[in-house]
Amino acid sequence: MDAGFLTPRLSVRRFLPTDGPGLHAYLSRPEAVAFEPYPVQSADACERLAAERARDPDFWAVCLGDVLIGNLYLHPEEPVAWRTWELGYVFHPDHWGRGYAHESAAALLDRCFAQGAHRVVAHCDPANPASWRLLERLGLRREGHLRQNASFASDAEGRPVWKDTYPYAVLASEWPQSADRVRTHGHAAPLSP
Repeated sequence: MDAGFLTPRLSVRRFLPTDGPGLHAYLSRPEAVAFEPYPVQSADACERLAAERARDPDFWAVCLGDVLIGNLYLHPEEPVAWRTWELGYVFHPDHWGRGYAHESAAALLDRCFAQGAHRVVAHCDPANPASWRLLERLGLRREGHLRQNASFASDAEGRPVWKDTYPYAVLASEWPQSADRVRTHGHAAPLSP
């Protein structure tokens, strides 16, 4: 899945080392990172992140025209023989509610399953209904409710602040049916060089 691709409204490509300002435009927004395992990011941190993501095949930059509006994450889980991938996403709040996350994630999952994935999973905070509703629109199924299974912060006394998680998944055998039912923006086309 190395090459970028186009959807009807978006281009999805590899990160560039010069994407720091675009990353900072949304990773500096508290509402964008409220459910992420990291706080708001400084301009310098985003410069470093852009350079790291430019070398990391798990991250995809989602662009509307030439503007970076979000990112997708698709990581192979261990053991690799199980052909399971984890999906994640973060988008600029100014672009929420327009279907961009759905359009780009559906196209990325099309590619993932076409290249042999067996299962794609995602995890989401129950307090983030926009995220779990997106996963359900994509055709992923909620597989449980994990109680206090993750902590990304500590309280004033240094104790972990525990969060619940909803695990989601979709199988390759389910994807064509779920994708046909939920996809509203067509198939991904290769990104022209």
